Amino acid sequence: MKSATDLNLMDDLVLGFWRLLAWQLTPQQCLSFLHKSIELGVTWTDHADIYGGHQCEAQFGEALKLEPSVRDKIKIITKCGIRPASQFELRKGQVNHYDSSASHIINSAQQSLRHFQTDRLDVLLIHRPDYLMCADEMAEAFQQLAKNGDVLQFGVSNFTPSQVELLQSRLDFPLIANQIEFSPYEMKALDDGSLDQCQRLNIKPMCWSPLAGGRLFNEQTEKAIRLRATLTQIADELGVQGIDQVVYTWLLTHPSRPAVVLGTGNIDRVASAVDSRQLSLTREQWYRIWQASTGHSVP
Repeated sequence: MKSATDLNLMDDLVLGFWRLLAWQLTPQQCLSFLHKSIELGVTWTDHADIYGGHQCEAQFGEALKLEPSVRDKIKIITKCGIRPASQFELRKGQVNHYDSSASHIINSAQQSLRHFQTDRLDVLLIHRPDYLMCADEMAEAFQQLAKNGDVLQFGVSNFTPSQVELLQSRLDFPLIANQIEFSPYEMKALDDGSLDQCQRLNIKPMCWSPLAGGRLFNEQTEKAIRLRATLTQIADELGVQGIDQVVYTWLLTHPSRPAVVLGTGNIDRVASAVDSRQLSLTREQWYRIWQASTGHSVP
């Protein structure tokens, strides 16, 4: 049965499936991963129509097809609005572009429903801000999808505060999420107003690339080396082994109540992220990580 999504119930940890094909899981293995994640209390899943060359949603749907009752135990977030050019189109000189037209949003959402083999999307996000975005037209698409029961709630991804304000001004229901890049390595959301707006409007910031795409572990720049050293020191102080747990705790400490999008198909890493919920940082520790990223003290 379709029902409205309660933002307050959104997990602070979300399973991200953009690398699903790279994990090389069979549908049965993907279903097993979902079961184990549900047991850990992580039930929100993040997708996009373009992930895996438009194949990840359908692959996930094959797992759900094996046990349809699992659909009611999870939440599905997906995104649309990016239109990559095919190889044929590229050869003709066409380019990747954004498309926030009402017809594209509606068609993409309906295609996602077919891929997931479900009757509703819990949340639909616009993947990237479209420079040709018409807020009235986008609102029209949202309203039609909501009226049909195809999508329960809506949000955006990578939108600036002014772009969020523009779209919200045309809607009679609240946007519930803005998925943004935020990590100790990439902290612009702290200063560009994104997290301030999320806190003010009770929008959930969803942090993608929380580990900076692995740069926190592997990159040899001065910034990455400083961060690793500080994160390792604080991990020792907290009595934990992984710096990933320190990073998740750092993100979850922010008063905007972020959700962290986990990009792993390894259930042990999901369990480690769940354990990080039990940790806490002092303000001094939080700012020590901030300083390691910026390379200077607060003013």
